[in-house]
Amino acid sequence: LQPFEEYQKARVTFVQTVAELATRPQNIDALQSAGVMALLRPLLLDNVPSIQQSAAIALGRLANYSDDLAEQVVLHDILPQLVLSLAEQNRFYKKAAAFVLRAVSKHSPELAQKVVESGALEALVTCLEEFDPGVKESASWALGYIARHNAQLANEVVEAGAVPLLVLCVQEPELSLRRISASALSDISRHSADLAQKVVDAGAVPHLSQFINNPDPQLKKQVCACLSQIAKHTVELAEAVVEAEIFPRILNCLKDVDMMVRKNAATCIREIAKQNPALAKLIVNAGGAAAIVDYISEVKGNPRLPGIMTLGYISAFDESLAMGVIVSKGVPPLKDALEEEPEDHIKAAAAWALGQIGRHSTDHSRALAEQNIPKLLLAAYIDDQSSEDLKTKTKRALKSILQMCVYMPALEPLLEASPSNILKYVVQQISKTLPNDLTARKTFVQNGGLQKVQEIRAPPGSKLKEYKEAINSLYPPEVIQYYTPEYAQTIMKKVEEFAQPA
Repeated sequence: LQPFEEYQKARVTFVQTVAELATRPQNIDALQSAGVMALLRPLLLDNVPSIQQSAAIALGRLANYSDDLAEQVVLHDILPQLVLSLAEQNRFYKKAAAFVLRAVSKHSPELAQKVVESGALEALVTCLEEFDPGVKESASWALGYIARHNAQLANEVVEAGAVPLLVLCVQEPELSLRRISASALSDISRHSADLAQKVVDAGAVPHLSQFINNPDPQLKKQVCACLSQIAKHTVELAEAVVEAEIFPRILNCLKDVDMMVRKNAATCIREIAKQNPALAKLIVNAGGAAAIVDYISEVKGNPRLPGIMTLGYISAFDESLAMGVIVSKGVPPLKDALEEEPEDHIKAAAAWALGQIGRHSTDHSRALAEQNIPKLLLAAYIDDQSSEDLKTKTKRALKSILQMCVYMPALEPLLEASPSNILKYVVQQISKTLPNDLTARKTFVQNGGLQKVQEIRAPPGSKLKEYKEAINSLYPPEVIQYYTPEYAQTIMKKVEEFAQPA
């Protein structure tokens, strides 16, 4: 019997050593060159359970490393063996086998499809009913990795009956199982309203929402992400999330020490706010506008984005909601983002949100004008370094704010730097504002505004020409003549021509 014992020891040593070597990236190429896949494959069917398990762990680590190696697992026909063993073997092996399936699935939709075609879904869903929480966790993780690629794969996971069992897993006492099953439900919900509805119909939302203020940041992060993936699709789904009484509890997450919890909570609030005025109002009434303003005042960079967009969505619906954002002191942090953020897409979001706030009335526009927002939008628009998207967003925002603006101290500085496509809006607003205000007409002359208007070269028959003439009609002809650029030359010519009396 000694040769058999030695052979078994050698197999144990081999698989354990390979599993250990596979943890270090520098060894992967050498293992691949040595034909490790072909050597590990028969060991999955070994009569010693510990050898099977170590072989599966080694394969999982190799497949996890690159899509190339995951492809090798598929080519060596290893998947059917794993699926077969999932139904029969002990819990340790099941965890290892689910790890291999997850490692193969994560790389691409094509590899995930191969895992599905091997019959893995049925076996993984059966694992969700196991007593051992570690097996459930491994199976949940693998199902999430399959579902996250696209709607078709997610639908296959749903059709296999995974959702009700994942909802049961969310209710288990083990923290890591809750986290991973919440993450898998998020991966299913993200693709379409139909898939998200299946998750809602399985009763997931009330169970998820109870963990919003759980002390564990990883669980909170996954719960907020899952609720936002459900809420983003339709008004009905967003209402289903709100009905689970997440407000005002989710606002506490905006002050969490973990940045991802804060960002995911802000994203969830954004997905609800964008749906309709009633939901936006509900958020404002719960103190959401003020909480989001505090959030975007405290954080910098990419996590700011969902908060900025939330304020834009709330303000877009009606003037009272937009005024609520102004009263909550929402303009200064948006101004800061427009001015200070290095990334153009964040600046563009801030410009869009400011445009949504300022477009409702002269009061809204003035609140922005007093903070010098039009000048900052113009600076971003004419900056050569700005992306096309930023230029588009700043131009639209500037146009919508200007069309409501009657605040002369903000309009006058724009006369100098504005390109002609913006200038016409500036001159139009000045031509609307001056007729009703004598003091403004006088100040406009004293500040050099009238002179700048005379320096504008407006093509005949253009709107710009029309607005310029409307302004000129408010002043005596000799005043207009005095401020025309040619006037100084005319005076000098007269001086030269004037003959001195003998």
